Amino acid sequence: MSEETRELPPGLRTVADLDLKPALEAVLMVVDEPATEEHLAKILDRPRRQIADALRELADEYTVQRRGFELRFVANGWRFYTRAAFAPAVERFVLDGQQARLTQAALETLAVVAYRQPVSRSRVSAVRGVNCDGVMRTLLQRGLIEEAGTEPETGAILYRTTNYFLERMGLRGLDELPELAPFLPEAEAIEAETQEGVPSFDPDAPDDDVPGRPGSPGTHDEDDQTEL
Repeated sequence: MSEETRELPPGLRTVADLDLKPALEAVLMVVDEPATEEHLAKILDRPRRQIADALRELADEYTVQRRGFELRFVANGWRFYTRAAFAPAVERFVLDGQQARLTQAALETLAVVAYRQPVSRSRVSAVRGVNCDGVMRTLLQRGLIEEAGTEPETGAILYRTTNYFLERMGLRGLDELPELAPFLPEAEAIEAETQEGVPSFDPDAPDDDVPGRPGSPGTHDEDDQTEL
């Protein structure tokens, strides 16, 4: 007896004795790419013609029953797909909670990174006048920004926007960003404000030494609580 037709654990039948259509449905529920008729025939220990006929019968049955899914023959194999007529329901489920607007804090922080990249967290905080560590962590977790080396003078970690940021913003490149950079203060202005005590931390200090972090005296830590 071949490996494919050997007896299953006690109490179960052989694969060849299983009802064909339910067995096909069970297998097709777990495939991650279209399954060929040859492969299904080998797995279920049936002739290919029998497999092909059963698959087409299942596809017709789903159509007649107006099921929310369909069985398609694509790329030389068979796989379940949601029926096009029910695409709005699927899209709503998949996108639910993923199209929430960025908070004002997140938008402002992301804009500073986009126009001043590569830029350290301390400089982003200096531009906004509030500690942005919480918002920066959220943007990192959402894949909108990423690390981009360190600042030679201070050793602070630098950040830049990602390709995912471009994708979500519908941009082909950073050169398509709107002309907003002139409205952001230059480094000299930031340093001048720092010397005057606003904000109350050194924008040139390494990220690990920035006052205002949880547990440290200094600027309030603005933590973004909204999911992106």
